[in-house]
Amino acid sequence: MRTSAPTEGARVTYEPTWESVRQHPLPDWYDDAKLGVFVHWGLYSVPGWAPQVPDIQTMLVADGPARMLSHNPYAEWYRNTMRIPGSPTQRHHRETYGADFDYDDFIPMFDAGTAECDLDAIAGLAAETGAGYVVLTTKHHDGFALWPSEVPHPVKGAYHARRDLVGGLTDAVRTRGLRMGLYYSGAWDWPYNEVLLRHGADIVLATPDDPRYLEYITAHWRELIARYEPSLMWNDIGWPRDEGLAGLFAHYYDAVPDGVINDRWVQPSTRPNPVTVALLRAAGRAVEALWRFILADRKRLTFPGARWYDFSTPEYESPPEIREKKWESTRGVGHSFGANRNERPEDIVTSTELIRSLCDIVAKNGNLLIGIGPDASGAIPEEQAAPLRGLGAWMGRNGDALRGTRPWETSSAVTDDGTEVRFTVRDGVVHALLLGRPGAATFAVGGIDAATVGEATLLATGAAVERGQRDGVLTLTLPEATPDEAAYAIRLGPGVRRLG
Repeated sequence: MRTSAPTEGARVTYEPTWESVRQHPLPDWYDDAKLGVFVHWGLYSVPGWAPQVPDIQTMLVADGPARMLSHNPYAEWYRNTMRIPGSPTQRHHRETYGADFDYDDFIPMFDAGTAECDLDAIAGLAAETGAGYVVLTTKHHDGFALWPSEVPHPVKGAYHARRDLVGGLTDAVRTRGLRMGLYYSGAWDWPYNEVLLRHGADIVLATPDDPRYLEYITAHWRELIARYEPSLMWNDIGWPRDEGLAGLFAHYYDAVPDGVINDRWVQPSTRPNPVTVALLRAAGRAVEALWRFILADRKRLTFPGARWYDFSTPEYESPPEIREKKWESTRGVGHSFGANRNERPEDIVTSTELIRSLCDIVAKNGNLLIGIGPDASGAIPEEQAAPLRGLGAWMGRNGDALRGTRPWETSSAVTDDGTEVRFTVRDGVVHALLLGRPGAATFAVGGIDAATVGEATLLATGAAVERGQRDGVLTLTLPEATPDEAAYAIRLGPGVRRLG
């Protein structure tokens, strides 16, 4: 059992117990990276369509689970949403492909599109963004795998892409000096369990809980670990009830000692039976009927924590405070992770929004995993690529204020004109991140003891920032020639203390 982080070159063997795997330390590379790129790619990339609706959190709070599922903004959910009677996706599918066109009919179209696609272009965009790692969907909820698995699907048999897209992208990413992580949908495999997700109760009932499925997905993960040695195991939704999960984690840590595991491995405590199914559906209908009376903060999309994880993964959210446990916020460039050709320009996040979101997340001990969706040919639509390139350009000038840093004593402050400020620290040096340009040339930054600031430097240009004080509060004056930025990173010399 590991009791402390191993020294360089040491190999520590884990026992298949929760006590043992809980000793795994968070590796520095993940804590330092701050930014990852999430690649959603699969059969759903061929239609590349979801309805024009608000982001999933907004819609869930406003309209409830049933409408969220029937009008799901996630294009990667196409197989489920196209089966919901009267849904926009079903209407689109029938009008575009015909009522008799099955989801699996997309397979030859996907294989043709990906046969010669440039995987290095995807890796190159991730590197250009300034990311430290990439995560690829090896198998999403539709059950279709992106590598030529030797483990046959229990229902579909050889249900996978013709080309080894996992191996190809892994090689391209590592050639760029980035870490490679693998996503896997452990709880859901829609061809295996045909439960149609229409109501909240179905989210629970869709998880298979039988030995055959458990054997299948465990073999899949072991195959992925053996072939690709991923730096992240990014499981989605959950995992069937099984005490052998600690053994899978131990196996992974033994194979990849500096690997990390996310939190979406919650295991159902009750196996469905006719009674529990009826009770769950009744409870789901009751929740839908009472939805408007439930407090908003109780209606948001959350994922219960597993028995062990290295980091948690909220979706389209950032907490208001510094979290002690490492976390990672994930979102798509638009309202979908997979490519959605139906999204409008106003649905796509701007580089300014991405930059400010990243600063906020890092200041609170998080990473940002930003999702992109290649089309069926492997190309990244320009409307997705543009904000990532803008983020990358900013990171090229200001990345030292984020990479390798840790949260400071406080995450946030405001200037005297209301401009939001975030803080990071590395080796005793504090970085103040202004989420916009203050309205006045000279502005006060709350929360900092001015007497402890020996120097101030604008990170993007290296120019000195004039400093002063008002009643002990730090004042700063940006140089006149300071170019416009989405966020301004100011390096404050070592020894800075919080006011009060």
